[in-house]
Amino acid sequence: MAEPADPARPPHPADVADLVVEGCTVLAHDPDGTIRFLEDHAVVVRDGAVADVTPAARASALPARERIDARGQLAMPGLINCHTHTPMAALRGIAEDMPVEEWFNDWIWPIESNLTDEVVELGALLACAEMIRGGVTAFADHYFAMDRVADAVVRSGLRAVLGWTYFSGQGPEGRERSLDFALRRAGDADGRITTMLAPHAPYTVGDADLAATAELAREHGLPVHIHAAENRAQTDGSLERHGRTPVETLHRTGLLDVDLLVAHGTGLVGSDFEVLGRAAGRIGFATAPKGYLKFGWDTTPVRALRSLGIPVGLATDGAASNNTLDVWESMTLTALVQKSAEKDPRWLTARQALDHATVQSAQVTGLAGRAGALTPGRRADLILVDLTGPHVRPLHDVAAALVFSARSADVLTTIVDGRVLMRDRRLLTLDVDAVATELAQRLPELTDRAHGRRIQDYDVGR
Repeated sequence: MAEPADPARPPHPADVADLVVEGCTVLAHDPDGTIRFLEDHAVVVRDGAVADVTPAARASALPARERIDARGQLAMPGLINCHTHTPMAALRGIAEDMPVEEWFNDWIWPIESNLTDEVVELGALLACAEMIRGGVTAFADHYFAMDRVADAVVRSGLRAVLGWTYFSGQGPEGRERSLDFALRRAGDADGRITTMLAPHAPYTVGDADLAATAELAREHGLPVHIHAAENRAQTDGSLERHGRTPVETLHRTGLLDVDLLVAHGTGLVGSDFEVLGRAAGRIGFATAPKGYLKFGWDTTPVRALRSLGIPVGLATDGAASNNTLDVWESMTLTALVQKSAEKDPRWLTARQALDHATVQSAQVTGLAGRAGALTPGRRADLILVDLTGPHVRPLHDVAAALVFSARSADVLTTIVDGRVLMRDRRLLTLDVDAVATELAQRLPELTDRAHGRRIQDYDVGR
């Protein structure tokens, strides 16, 4: 006969939760993907993972090393920024109200020729602080000097999928550097860093380099992150110069046969969907609608991609074009712009927008099974959102309140791997003032364009 439990005996360490977030509404995903809102529930965290989502009354007796009283708040999976360039936070607002050709050739690429490793890290740290405050728990980055971005990720506590950008104009060294980084830093930051190969785009990376990248991806089991069909001018230029679209180039070079994250895709045309529908790899797109509105582009055809079973995640692109790294804003704009583009108020619904912000964003970044939902076994990447503000009440529809009424400033607490990075709007891992002050001292040298150099030319063949 088993000996009865001794109430005076301390619980076994394995029975003690690391963290219990209690008394909140929880955004939960059913196995079929349906989103539900569970009132007065708790999220239990052990070893950096979600151990349970349970009624708050049941969790109240559970021993825990740390508890967060989240009454009046909603717990949901942390947002994922599926495509950004974090160091470009240093260029926020420097080039406005101009066509993309002028933006790149006269401003961004001349300035980026001045980049130093120190500026890259400072820009990345500033971006990480902004994303933590906006409820982002993971991001996919595509930039240069990525060891310094990885260092910023370690320091901030965020999760990241990182790739070192290269152009064919750099010679084979650029591709080799991208591979070396991907192999060296994979699994860093206690497993929070995963890596990708990162050719810039079909108009800056030749077919031979793209094919070599696809082969390296297969050989090393690495995904690839690339810009493609960013706008219609790129597609038209590719057709004029090569007789094929950028997506057809991805197919021709084998990149549609590996796991591929494609940024933007606002220039997709009818034939592209046939090609994408035959892709053997896991393909995902990242949409960043604010930048498209600023440049006067079309938007990512989310509905057509969804019909092919291709996930679309939410993104901001860099702060130089988007001005913020606010994925909450991207979620709202995605829902609104898609309604306008499709001329259909029934598309995209608030719940569909939340699906893109959570599960689909995790799929696009290769984090499916690790992030994107508060289910047992996934990493404890979650945020707490204030539902008590006058702009979200009354709560007739929690999904609509989150997508169309709430904003990133309503995020009170951000948690990654069970570690609290921001509590009640106070950052715990980064000092924004110190980072911004040091970055400001380096801006005169960074922004000098008198040298006449560019790291690349923007020319899509028009």
